[in-house]
Amino acid sequence: MSVSTAAAARTVCAPLPVLGRDVTVPLVTGGEAGYAALDYAASAPALQRVWDDVAAYAPYYGSVHRGAGYLSQLSTDLFENARRTVAEFLDCRPDDQLVFTRSTTDSLNLLARALPAGCQVFVFETEHHASLLPWQDARVTYLNAPRTPRQAVETLERALADRDPYGPALVCVTGASNVTGELWPVRELAAAAHAHGARIVLDAAQLAPHHPVSVQELDVDWVAFSGHKLYAPFGSGVLAGRADWLVAADPYLAGGGASRKVTRREDGGVDVEWHESAARHEAGSPNVIGVYSIASACKALTEAGFDSLVAREEYLIAKVRAGLAEVPQVRVLSLFGDDAPRVGVISFVVEGWNSSHFAAALSAEYGIGVRDGLFCAHPLVRTLLGSDPQTQGECGAPEAAPGEKSLNAIRVSFGAGTPDEHVERFVNAVRELVSEGAQWQYRTEDGRCVPAV
Repeated sequence: MSVSTAAAARTVCAPLPVLGRDVTVPLVTGGEAGYAALDYAASAPALQRVWDDVAAYAPYYGSVHRGAGYLSQLSTDLFENARRTVAEFLDCRPDDQLVFTRSTTDSLNLLARALPAGCQVFVFETEHHASLLPWQDARVTYLNAPRTPRQAVETLERALADRDPYGPALVCVTGASNVTGELWPVRELAAAAHAHGARIVLDAAQLAPHHPVSVQELDVDWVAFSGHKLYAPFGSGVLAGRADWLVAADPYLAGGGASRKVTRREDGGVDVEWHESAARHEAGSPNVIGVYSIASACKALTEAGFDSLVAREEYLIAKVRAGLAEVPQVRVLSLFGDDAPRVGVISFVVEGWNSSHFAAALSAEYGIGVRDGLFCAHPLVRTLLGSDPQTQGECGAPEAAPGEKSLNAIRVSFGAGTPDEHVERFVNAVRELVSEGAQWQYRTEDGRCVPAV
């Protein structure tokens, strides 16, 4: 550890308490190890604070908005207070709507359903599938992967300059890549979008758990994120932003809660008057526990202070990157280069190893959980890997079709609950696997690389 890194370690906060920090897992080589959860980009462990808040509320659980009893009224107040808490966390505008959904994917599909007729959508190929795919019923322009933040803005500006200037348009962009962890120039992209009469939606699934997200400062029109990335893994998400397109659209789901008034017509049909509030797109009984858990996580992160959380994460990022840099066989994937600011998400490949095999060995022999594959961002990972061949090894890539070259990568990700020991063990395990090889034999089973028995 360098002097500067050691000094930084003394100034950052301790990891936040999360569930699972004391879990041990068996090793194929014998014995057990404390589980190192380094797959935060997929689902972060729940904060202990969130779990405690949910447990305290659970005995008072009741139906929302449609009950006269005390528990129902208590749950309704909790649900709507959660909406206000999350809106404050996102620094929403006073007239913004905040809709609770199931996930980022659900949020962006909801917005896709609400697009005005003839809307043009602009999206970079670098997006996660949650923000890449929902727009296929619209007129979509897919933009090539930029290699610098400035190039991203210039690429968008050129595309918008060539668009139909009279119809509505939407730009969809990530805040932080789920593959490289690199931060995108959201404010500059928003300015470019607005200068050309377009709106912009921010996929903050990977940004919100690591950095403060201000709708007003970034000047985005909508923001979407998932609870299970934000230390609240209970199947809820958020879409927050301008109300007009949402109010003008048909409800995302038709049913109770979305309707204000339903009457029979003389011809035997029904007439429906839909809500114009967020309830318009929240039909059915809502996930009160999930919503409350998101609000609890927002409070916990705010109280912990993002300055401290970011400082700690930058310290961990530096440790991981420095450790990987000492292994010549490791190639870290990046769009914007080594100096680009990023969150705690790092993807890489190892010369001589198939990534699925390497990830399986990290788990089975060291008790370290990472991710391998294309990370639901296939175009981006394929662009970053290019034509580099990967050794097939004993296990292939889960996404590789028959006869297709094995292309996949390894992703390590961490956050507010990650202790130093987990990233140190990870770096040491990478070094040991590369220098000494796996201690166990592996095979492919149901598309996954697993230890051979």
